[in-house]
Amino acid sequence: MRNGDIIRWLGRVAAVLPALALAFILATLIVKALPAMRINGWHFFTGSAFNEGSFYGATVKTNGVAHPPGASYGALPEIVGTLETSAIALIIAVPVSIGAALVIVERLPGKLGSVVGLFLEMLAGIPSVIVGLWGAFTFGPFIAHDIAPLIANHVPDVPVLNFFRGPVGNGQGLLTSGLILAIMIIPIIAATARDLIRQVPLLPREGAVALGMSDWECASKVTLPWVGSGIIGAAVLGLGRALGETIAVAMVCAVNLGSVTTNLYGAMTTIAATIVTQLDGAFQDATGFALSSFAELGLVLMVITLVVNVFARVLVRRVSGTALPVGRGL
Repeated sequence: MRNGDIIRWLGRVAAVLPALALAFILATLIVKALPAMRINGWHFFTGSAFNEGSFYGATVKTNGVAHPPGASYGALPEIVGTLETSAIALIIAVPVSIGAALVIVERLPGKLGSVVGLFLEMLAGIPSVIVGLWGAFTFGPFIAHDIAPLIANHVPDVPVLNFFRGPVGNGQGLLTSGLILAIMIIPIIAATARDLIRQVPLLPREGAVALGMSDWECASKVTLPWVGSGIIGAAVLGLGRALGETIAVAMVCAVNLGSVTTNLYGAMTTIAATIVTQLDGAFQDATGFALSSFAELGLVLMVITLVVNVFARVLVRRVSGTALPVGRGL
């Protein structure tokens, strides 16, 4: 076999391996979750109770699946909490990241921009547990004492805005979790956006300025559309980190398994935080039903992530196929 054939064969194997790994993980979760799916049914997506039942009572069988008496699993609070925290993180992180990337590339001197970019990349490497500790000890109390009251006390008392009113708590809850996730994904999105903006040719930007565009018009009509598909991809990378973040959220969300929070400051939980905090107790279930339910919970998170990525790919294709709006309105 020639060297070219070996390289070609290795390339094909390497191309197939990610798809095989994804299929293997998905198949494993489905097999492990099947017993729980037979009992939980659609109630798993609408129920709020997350009760492992009594491990000391006589084992009960339902639809041929053994489980502890009183076991009941509903993942609605976990699903809603995951989507809410990720949405808050993305709403905050995307504009901040794009703004930071534009400042680093187009406003700061070369050496200063490199230094700021270096610190930005270092922020991405901070372990999650350190961010969680900082959020629990410092950032969360600061939000509860200095920021949340400003929001809760000045929002008009109308039904549509009641979600932003209510007791602010002690710094653990939905708002703190979303902000912590935003801080964690800003370096990912900003560093990627910075590298993309650096690749925009200088000539189109100078041409836009020569036509009389302001700096903002040049950025919004030339620079950002030029790298629009890449920025969407960067946002998806950050969203994937936010959806699956575990320990940092578990340390600041207060892990409320019982219900969906009714205001921006209430205790809540996410799928990943629930798994990491409750998995140890699930191993005490001799029937294995608790572990099966956690596998179903993990399967839900994986499906959400895959759906988000597929949607992002479709959006990227549409954005990348559009022409640059240079000169529009002139």
